[in-house]
Amino acid sequence: MLGLMINAVVLVSVLISVAFFTLFERKVLSYMQGRKGPNKVSFIAIGQPIGDAIKLFTKEMVWPLVSNRLPYLVAPVMSLIIALLLWQVFPMDSSSFSLSWGVMLFLCLSSLNVYGTLMAGWSSNSKYALFGALRAAAQTISYEVSLALVLLFVFFLLFKLSFVLSSIWFFSLMFPVSLIWFASCAAETNRAPFDFAEGESELVSGFNVEYSAVGFALIFLAEYGNIILMSMLTSVVFFGGPFFLWYSSSSVIYSVKIVFFCFCFIWLRATFPRFRYDRLMGLTWKGFLPFSLSLLLVVSIVQSVGFIV
Repeated sequence: MLGLMINAVVLVSVLISVAFFTLFERKVLSYMQGRKGPNKVSFIAIGQPIGDAIKLFTKEMVWPLVSNRLPYLVAPVMSLIIALLLWQVFPMDSSSFSLSWGVMLFLCLSSLNVYGTLMAGWSSNSKYALFGALRAAAQTISYEVSLALVLLFVFFLLFKLSFVLSSIWFFSLMFPVSLIWFASCAAETNRAPFDFAEGESELVSGFNVEYSAVGFALIFLAEYGNIILMSMLTSVVFFGGPFFLWYSSSSVIYSVKIVFFCFCFIWLRATFPRFRYDRLMGLTWKGFLPFSLSLLLVVSIVQSVGFIV
């Protein structure tokens, strides 16, 4: 019963965080671009996310007459469910969240993310949506390889596959690896400068171009939930943080680190122009993959020699 209550609290907290992360992003981008951003709805626009949510969930949902109706409706729901299930790896002091195989659960569930995007683009029966979905599938699968290798490299050093780690700051010990991880996280979540699934300059809005109202809101929640999840994992894996304690000061430090990495995602979007697609794919297959695979091979050899000795 306690585990179910903690699950419910975490999931509600994630959804509320997503709502206010959108306000945080709009405010940060506006100040970086020399403007004010949202500032009219209630005090410093605190009510803006609530107004946006009411607008999206009360609008009439329309869909193309030529769309494949069932997968068209299932795709956003599937994306949100997978995004929320990924939060089962959230490291806490509760036994229900101390998953000894949390890394394997994360890799298995994150590999399913691409199906929601691909289904949304294909079922819309729109060329723009299909192109965006195919781009997203190729990009996600490519960067998922580097992401998994970097993650396994860290956990091979610790001889465990759980996100309940020691308080070691691996960022200071493995600076290049942490940069590869963060770049792969940005590409995995389709964030700028790797936002080819939603390239508005050539694909209107990408794979979600035919979605409106509730369907668009669910896709939006899934995307931003994944961004916060990746920020949390970056904090846990590379910046020390064994687990989250509700009743201690560590929860504040934990939350500050997650907010900082969310800010880094926004900073990246405001700073860099979109990559060219061939350079995006070349970056992972010719750069990240050989480097991370070589590191993993070296760690495996060293550990094997140590066991033999």
